Parts: sequence; C-alpha cells; structure tokens
Amino acid sequence: MCGIFGYCSYLRPKDRKEVCDILCNGLARQEYRGYDSAGIGIDGDSPGEIFYYKEVGKVAGLREKIAAAKVDTSKVFNSQVSIAHTRWATHGPPSVVNCHPLRSDPSSDFLVVHNGIVTNAAALRLVLQNRGFKFESETDTEAVAILTKYVYDSQPDKRITFTELVKAVLKELEGSFAFVFKSKHYPDEVVTARRGSPLLIGVKTDKKLKVDFVDVEFAGQEADQKIVETLSPTTSGGLLAPPIVNPKIMRTQSRAFMSEDGLPQPIEFFVASDAAAIVEHTKRVLYLEDDDIAHIAEGQLHIHRLRRGEDGQQTPSTRSLETLEIEIAEIMKGKFNHFMQKEIYEQPESVVNTMRGRVNFDTNKITLGGLRAYLPIIRRGRRIVFSACGTSYHSCIATRAIFEELTEIPVSVELASDFLDRKTPIFRDDVCVFVSQSGETADTILAMRYCLERGALCVGVVNTVGSTISRDSHCGVHINAGPEVGVASTKAYTSQYIALLMMALQLSEDRISLTERRNQIISGLHALPGQIRSVLAGDTALKEMAEGVLAKSTSLLLMGRGYQYATCLEGALKIKEISYMHSEGILAGELKHGPLALIDENMPVIIVMTRDSLYPKVQSAFSQITARKAQPIVICNEGDEGISKDVQTIRVPQTVDCLQGLVNVIPLQLLSYHLAINKGFDVDFPRNLAKSVTTE
Repeated sequence: MCGIFGYCSYLRPKDRKEVCDILCNGLARQEYRGYDSAGIGIDGDSPGEIFYYKEVGKVAGLREKIAAAKVDTSKVFNSQVSIAHTRWATHGPPSVVNCHPLRSDPSSDFLVVHNGIVTNAAALRLVLQNRGFKFESETDTEAVAILTKYVYDSQPDKRITFTELVKAVLKELEGSFAFVFKSKHYPDEVVTARRGSPLLIGVKTDKKLKVDFVDVEFAGQEADQKIVETLSPTTSGGLLAPPIVNPKIMRTQSRAFMSEDGLPQPIEFFVASDAAAIVEHTKRVLYLEDDDIAHIAEGQLHIHRLRRGEDGQQTPSTRSLETLEIEIAEIMKGKFNHFMQKEIYEQPESVVNTMRGRVNFDTNKITLGGLRAYLPIIRRGRRIVFSACGTSYHSCIATRAIFEELTEIPVSVELASDFLDRKTPIFRDDVCVFVSQSGETADTILAMRYCLERGALCVGVVNTVGSTISRDSHCGVHINAGPEVGVASTKAYTSQYIALLMMALQLSEDRISLTERRNQIISGLHALPGQIRSVLAGDTALKEMAEGVLAKSTSLLLMGRGYQYATCLEGALKIKEISYMHSEGILAGELKHGPLALIDENMPVIIVMTRDSLYPKVQSAFSQITARKAQPIVICNEGDEGISKDVQTIRVPQTVDCLQGLVNVIPLQLLSYHLAINKGFDVDFPRNLAKSVTTE
C-alpha cells in the first residue's frame, strides 16, 4: 500500500518538465499500490524553495494539475532531488492536505513520503503539539516530518549529518515504514529508510561501474574508515566481480560509484517501492533490508544500519547491485483494455514460466532448486503449517489435500492474522510455509518472524525476488509469474497453486508407491496450458452470461467440494473485490447446516460439478438446491452427459482431480471481470484495495 518514488540526479542536467515526467511515470507504474491521491515535491526557483503538486485521485489528475501550473518548466537543474507518492489512505481521508509529500512547517524545512503505518504517531503528535508545533493534516506521516524538524532545531550548535538526524528520528518510531526524506538544510541530498515495507534503489550511469556492491556502514564505524580487502566473488555465480586492475581497493570506493577511470561520473538514482517503477530507466537495482538507511549525495550512495542485529550479529556487510529481468513491455497493457484482462489471458504463459526448468516431462521429475538442500528436513517434519492471506491463502487451501496425500504429513492452513492473534504453538520440528505474491505482506511477514523465533524451518513461496519473505526465510520457491500490475491477483493464484503442487510432488519423490500418481499429475501439468487456452476461448459466452441474469443480482453463492472448495473461495473473492457484488464460497457439504436457507428462485448459484471422486456428493447438493427452485449455473466437464440440457453450464476440459481447480477458476476470473465492466467499475483500481498490503 502506497507507492514511493524518489529521483536524484548528479551532474546530469534535467529541466523541470523532465523531472516531473519521470516522477509521474514512476508513480503511474506503482498506482496499483494506492490511488486515493498523488503528489510530488520538487526544487523551486530559489535555494530551499519547494514546489508541491498534489491531487486527489489518480496520477492522471496530478499530471493535469502540473500541466496547468504557471511555473518555468524549462528551468534546468545540474543536480537535484525530487520525491513523489501515490497514497492508499490509512490516517485521514483522501484529500489534498493529507496527500504526501508532507512538510514539517510552512517553510518546508523537511518533507517526507511514507509507506506503512507509524503506530505511535498519536503519542508523538501530542508531544509535538505541547511543544508548540502546528499540524496541517490527519496523517501519521506529518508527525515524522515535524519530529525531524524538532530534533534538528534542538541541536543548533551541532553540525549533525542528514543520516544522523534521520537515525535519531527513526529510533523514536514504532510500526512499519519506508521513508524518503528531503530537506532545504541538506540541498541535493536524500535519505531513505525501511522497516517492514519494501524499498529499492536503481542506479543509472553511462560508464561501467568499478564495483557491483555498496558497503554497509555499521554503528561505530567511521564513514571514512579505510579498510583494505581483496575483492573476489564469494561463489562462482556471485555478484561480486573481481576488479580488472588494482586487486586491492579501499572499501569506501564502493560507495562512490566511480567509473573504471576512477573519476566521479554523472549518475542518477531512483528510489521506489516496486521495481516496475524503475525498469524503464535502469535494470541495476539494490534492495534495502530492514533497518537500512541509505544516504545519497554528490553522486555517492552510503548505506548505514539503524542498529546491529540481535546478540551483536550483523547483517551481510554489503548490498549487491542486482540486474532486473523484467521488461518494460511486461508492465504495459498491450492489446488489452485492462491489466486484469491481460493477466487473465497471460496465464497459459505464466503457468509455463512457473514450471520452466523445474519440471522434466521426459523423466517425470520435479526439481525445485531452492528446496533441494532442505528436503530431508521437510520430510522429517511432524507437520506442515501454511500461513497466508487472501488469494495466497486460497492457493494453500487448494493444495492442502494433495500435500496430505503425497507426503502423509499433517497439514494446517492458517490465515496469517488469525495465526498471530491466537499465538499458535509452533515447534522446532514444524515446517512453516509462507505464501505471498509480493513477499511483503505485513501479516505474513510477522507470522514468519514468529515462527523463526521458535526455531521452525521457514519456507517462502513468493513472486518477488529480493522481497522480505524471500530474503528472511530459510529456503523457498519463486513462483516466476512475471510482474503483476493490476490489483486482482489472477496470475498469482494459478502460479502459486502450481508452485505448491510441485513442492508436494518433489517431497514425495522418495515414495515408490506413489510413482504412478505422480506421473499422472505431471502429465496433467503438461496439458494444462492448452486447457487454459481452451477455457479462454469461451470468453464470449461468459461475457453474455455476465450480461444476463447475473447482471441484475446483488448476491451470488458459489459452492463445491474437496479440491473445488478453494475454487469457490477464490472465485467469490474476485467477484466481490472487482464487481462489489456480495459473493460467498460455500463448502457443498455444509449446505444443510445453514446456507440452504438462502436458496430460492431469486438467489443465483454457481456450483462446481467437475468429475472427481466427490462428483456423486456434489450431485446430491445440486438436487437439494434445484428442489428449492434454484436455477444454478454449473461448471462441469466437456462431454458430461449426466447434466440436463436445460441447465445453464460452463464447460471446461477434464484433467487430474488435483489440477482441475486451475482450469475451473479461469471462467470465474472472466465472470468477475465482465460483471465489473458491465457495472462501469475500474477493474484495475477497485475501491479500498491495494495489492501489496504492508500494514497489519
């Protein structure tokens, strides 16, 4: 939630229009993170002056406001720092006054953009008000900006550095955050910090960099301390490249980003919450870790630590520059009308990407490299505990049965927030799996830390390389679904489903008795992309269905059993979050225990009746609802003659029982899309929702 973007240029002349365009484009790429309001803060015409542009709504409105402003857009800056933000409201409603960047005072001594929540903001606000400070907004972020000014003003005789100042402020804060600070007292400098919210820095230069890492400066270590060490790769595939000349180099040079001739060079830095905002400028990025503080000034990047680790341990002493693998075309709509539609139609490719290099269809073997060293430990575990939220939780429900069948290890699936609320007992011989598309979901991260403290093996299943869960878990699987820029996680569900299924298959490879079952499933995986394409080919019929009886409905029930319960939960979630229609996924076995009271001729019902071992039991549920005058839409297999001709059906290809949910969920995704479009809603930016939920 909330998208941060910062742009710093050094010895790289840029006019004001170009700076504004870069900021607005960076925000637009992150608009899925929040779209209540958007704002930017840029250098004015005189030293220390700040121009603000803020607007309620989407970035398009902000662009119009900037275009209408009567300022000199041709003014050129040789070096400059600008910050921007797109908001998902938590403290105070969407309004211009609550929009970031937020300032410390009318003269803008300090300005801040923030992603996350400062949980002790109310106490800070009270203390600062008692000291005479005036607040303009209702946000928690403004307390941070004013606190920064208070700390700075309280030491008038001391030449405190920007980094030291921010460090002093952060020590007073509780909660989760990613910040970018700018100040007129520190022109052309910027400080960023993170704890619990994602933040990365892109680096763009014309010449090749001398080193591929940035040194971390720990507390007590002098910034100019000279430590001579040999630079050599830690592994054969490591990111540290040996220098071409001078095998010994001062570590402080790693912070200067000098070119190979040893001279300072023009450089641009991009600070963002998501790599999608940076990829059009550079593919060289550095991921900050929790409690990192990055300081950018005069073309140099310094990374400090807010504190040492527990028991005096330190995190790795360098942050490597990594190369992004996503392409700008992947985060554009292309021929599609909406990002959601694009992501639904990309699923034949995204499921292949999840399996690529991992499934050998010739030998029927699964290889998940990230788990290889930990397989014996997982197999010895006394239980597997899945923890996730929303769509990720549904993918765990969908694969729970196959995990239990193939591993014969007890499996529990937990909603991360409830898992934490109950303080669930976790033991050293438990295997805890954390599933998150972004890898930054706050509740899931807190659940992971809870399990790490108790000595359990923690496995991450995420889509985002470099995310908090991918870094802090012991091992894991990247689902490789590609970038998702719509809020509705359609690709995430199918790719997470397959990643978890492959994990179950790999865990069972030592069981000869299950060879035939494994081969059957792997054969089903091979046919899956073609089956998804055939479902997508029926989109026109689904569009007509959404424009028919469902268009007038205000509520919808979806029911299924066994593997299809998760399909109903996920379908209901998509329908409610995109079309704002009340929808509920029901376990068909629970029909007689309450939900049957809702059934009549006016209640639309979708029942999943694809052929598996539970087919007769779902037929019984079908009979119960039709006896009460319901006219259900039936999702069934092609060629199923057991369903009356006068029943409205959605026909899908038949596959292995544990894979059928992957095929069945596609028509529900398409239905949710068409229902929302018919009602005139923006499917890419549903109200009150953001993709990456980085607060509890």
